[in-house]
Amino acid sequence: MIKKLLGKTPVKVWVIKQIDQDVLHLCGQAELDHDARRTRVLAELARGEYRGPVCMAGGGLVFNARLFAALPPLDELTLTDDGQAYWQDRRWRVSQVPQRCWGFDGPLIAEPIRHVGGSGLVSSEDVSGIRSRIDRDTPTPPGTVSFRADDELETLDPFDTHDSPRAAERRGRHH
Repeated sequence: MIKKLLGKTPVKVWVIKQIDQDVLHLCGQAELDHDARRTRVLAELARGEYRGPVCMAGGGLVFNARLFAALPPLDELTLTDDGQAYWQDRRWRVSQVPQRCWGFDGPLIAEPIRHVGGSGLVSSEDVSGIRSRIDRDTPTPPGTVSFRADDELETLDPFDTHDSPRAAERRGRHH
């Protein structure tokens, strides 16, 4: 009540991680934690100058506003049932940004995904820059590498029962 009297009511926004030519990479909704008057925060948002904490809805995670491309107030962006959004007098496709990408400081790519209700887009980290820096002429160590637990009981060939530790145990019990 006191915050409302002082004009410091929370500002609820959509969190846009990245803006592509026709795609908005949308994280979801958030609330801005601010000490200024609501009108001042809305003016900063309109100019793209808000630089404060962004409290993500539903989980309590807090991020710095610099990680996001835009933070439009809830009433300025409208989502449709077909995975589209209306914002800034334009229609956009929406790519859902998973939580693991909210703090990622790099470009995202939108990939198609199919689910029970239809199809849509989901964002993921763009690692093409890393791949392009790999030197194809770097020699690889000889042999093969097997990533497994030290105490793993399975053989490399699951159909080879002669060399597995369990087969040896079983043979030992019967003799």
